[in-house]
Amino acid sequence: MPYALYYWDGIQGRGEFVRLALEEAGADYIDVTRGPTSEGQGVRAMFAVMESKSQAHIPLAPPFLKDGDLLISHVANILMYLGPKLRLAPENEGERHLVNGLQLTITDLVAEVHDTHHPIATSRYYEEQKEEAKARADEFLDNRMPKFLGYFERVLEQNPKGPMHIFGNRLTYVDLSLFQVFEGLRYAFPRATAHLTDEYPHLAALRETVAKLPNIARYLTSERRIPFNESGIFRHYPELDRSVA
Repeated sequence: MPYALYYWDGIQGRGEFVRLALEEAGADYIDVTRGPTSEGQGVRAMFAVMESKSQAHIPLAPPFLKDGDLLISHVANILMYLGPKLRLAPENEGERHLVNGLQLTITDLVAEVHDTHHPIATSRYYEEQKEEAKARADEFLDNRMPKFLGYFERVLEQNPKGPMHIFGNRLTYVDLSLFQVFEGLRYAFPRATAHLTDEYPHLAALRETVAKLPNIARYLTSERRIPFNESGIFRHYPELDRSVA
């Protein structure tokens, strides 16, 4: 049976980190909310799982993945489960936990990106918190983004197997996730990230490597790849970006 991925229709969001792994592996999967309601898919199918009155271990929110009878929530948790199955994680169990730690750090970064446009509450529109968002975005661009990207740049540089991958000498799901972060930041803050390639050359090289993977390259030009937009995690509001590149 194909994997069933549950995430909001119309946005990349956190679900995209899981999609990239499934696409690179050529896995058979269904993007449930993007399917026809008549076939038991669509957004209603996702809410049916989350609002179930009888099913055990229901998820609080998407993304979550269904594999047979197993239901797994949270991006890093899903990728830790899928990694060995898709050959995108080390074979050694201890090393898989190290890779998971890197993915959890990406989870922290993604949360801070989200808070640049929703620093007060997700229940309020961006337009209701624009002043606070500007202050939060300035802090993110001045201090937090360099801290996270500098960390990943050092991890690549200090990889005993070389800087081609974030861990070991072959592709892992964390490489794919760093590609998504790199792309998302450049979309959200084009002026502030104009010099990312110069500032973080190993991350930039990793981004190029991932973009050229045959399965990823096909995915990026397909209808399955939802464009970045102002409903997802990475949003481009010009007023939150640097005034000068």
